[in-house]
Amino acid sequence: MTDAPEDAIDQASSDAPGQAVHAVPLLEPSEGIPPVIADADALDAIVRRFARGHGPVAIDAERASGYRYGQRAYLVQLRREGSGSTLIDPVACPDLSALGAVLADNEWVLHAANQDLPCLAELGMRPTRLFDTELAGRLAGFPRVGLGPMVENVLGLSLEKGHSAVDWSTRPLPEPWLRYAALDVEVLVELRNALEQELHDQGKLEWAQQEFAAIVAAPPPAPRVDPWRRTSGVHKIRRRRQLAAVRELWQVRDRLARERDVSPGRVLSDAAIVAAALAMPSSIAGLQAVAGFGPRMHRRALEQWIAAIEVARALPELQLPTATATHEGPPPPRAWADKDPLAAARLSAARAAVTTLAEQLHLPQENLVTPELVRRLAWTPPSRVTDGSVADALAVLGARPWQVQQVSPVIARAFVTARVSPNGAAAHASAVE
Repeated sequence: MTDAPEDAIDQASSDAPGQAVHAVPLLEPSEGIPPVIADADALDAIVRRFARGHGPVAIDAERASGYRYGQRAYLVQLRREGSGSTLIDPVACPDLSALGAVLADNEWVLHAANQDLPCLAELGMRPTRLFDTELAGRLAGFPRVGLGPMVENVLGLSLEKGHSAVDWSTRPLPEPWLRYAALDVEVLVELRNALEQELHDQGKLEWAQQEFAAIVAAPPPAPRVDPWRRTSGVHKIRRRRQLAAVRELWQVRDRLARERDVSPGRVLSDAAIVAAALAMPSSIAGLQAVAGFGPRMHRRALEQWIAAIEVARALPELQLPTATATHEGPPPPRAWADKDPLAAARLSAARAAVTTLAEQLHLPQENLVTPELVRRLAWTPPSRVTDGSVADALAVLGARPWQVQQVSPVIARAFVTARVSPNGAAAHASAVE
């Protein structure tokens, strides 16, 4: 498991929970490192064993991000009271639907569930109820929500952190890695119980339950439109034909990475793609002068990359990509002051109000309400702004009931008091009674 990002909660205060001082190292799983399940008979025995267990099920999955193509699981870890822990090799046992079926009606405990649920679904495992300890930590106001800091702050235990980014597709997996993986689920249910109590004490347990239910009910994410536009550094590209070169190079790289089952960045870096698109070399010699395509690159590879650039160079004007991505919803906020100064004023006022409320509630602003919902509402507000009309609009946009209850009054008030300054810049007046 890779610890979840921690920069989303930087408003730690004296009111923030969980400040362990002396953490006890958690060095070994309580029952030792379980054997890795890698055949059908052993998997059948695990299914029966976990069916006999009771209580929530701690689940984790290890991927090989940065090494392999895609986000498939290369190790699945589970622990349950009465069943103990197990480690399963999903390469040898790619169908875990029988295990998923016996656990389907039980609560699953995961840390940063959205990271692991897609690869678990590929194996046939889908929860009907879950508890996300990372999200619970955010809602409870913990300043650091990675698994290690959470276990340390809440339970007073320290987990080893050295193997989170290793190549989990390695076979056989080294014993230290297996120990690390087993420890990731060792105290996950205990962490869940402590966080449930913390949320209850803060009056936020219902909020968390709504968030967990939304994760379970969410459909699979739709495929990205123009995923090549996410190439790091693509903002440096200004000309449409150079953008076409980025697209062609990205698509060739993606095909090669998929065929070889390696991370795309190991085929060709984003920086090299952008550099080649900016230079638009017309020969292999010219390409070799571009950073990332030096003399060590095999000539056959160079021929593939120069061919991609030539495809972009030969495209008719009508087939070149647009300068900006197709975008649904409001325009980028930086354009609002010119397009609709009052909308810009509403957005500025609403952002300030939501930030203040989030600080008062000791949780990240994006968990209180997503910035996208605030932008959409500020751009197209109800025709008559009231607490009720804003609440209805937020619900239609997908906000959870607890979010609607908390933010609709402050956003409505911010919209009502929003003003445009004499020079046309966004501003908002002081709140009025």
